[in-house]
Amino acid sequence: MNQLQEKLLSSWVRLSTAVVNNRVVTNMSYNESLVCHVLYENSVAEKPLEITATDLCEATHILKSQMNRILTSLESKNIITRIRSLKDKRQINIALNMDQAGLFKTQHEHIIKLIDTIIERIGIDTAKDAIRIFDTISDTADELLH
Repeated sequence: MNQLQEKLLSSWVRLSTAVVNNRVVTNMSYNESLVCHVLYENSVAEKPLEITATDLCEATHILKSQMNRILTSLESKNIITRIRSLKDKRQINIALNMDQAGLFKTQHEHIIKLIDTIIERIGIDTAKDAIRIFDTISDTADELLH
C-alpha cells in the first residue's frame, strides 16, 4: 500500500507542478486566476449567485487576509467589481467585470487550448475518466481537510 500512496502523491505533485511551474497562468498570480475562475464559472452559470469574499475564501481555500489583497489587486486592474448588496447593506458582492477581463479571458482561452490538446492526445473516454477521478479525489480531500 505504501508504494501506491507514494505513486499517487508523485502523480499529484507532477500534475500540480506542471500547471503552476510551467506558468500556464502567466499574466496573473495563480491565486488571482483561481478567484477569476470561480467568478467566471458563476457568471456563465444558468442562475448566477451573489458572491462575497467569504464565498471566494470557501471556494478557493485562500485565507481572508490573502483574499483581500487579491481582490484589491484585481479591482485595481478593473478585472472585478465590488458591489454593495441591495438585500443586505453590510454585504459586498464581487463580480467579474467581463468588459475589462481581457487578461483573464486570454489566459482562460490559452488554458482551454491546452486542455483541448490534452484531450486530443488522451482521448475523450480517458478525459471523462480523469474528470471523474479528479472530482472524487478533490471531494474526498475537501471532506477530510476542511
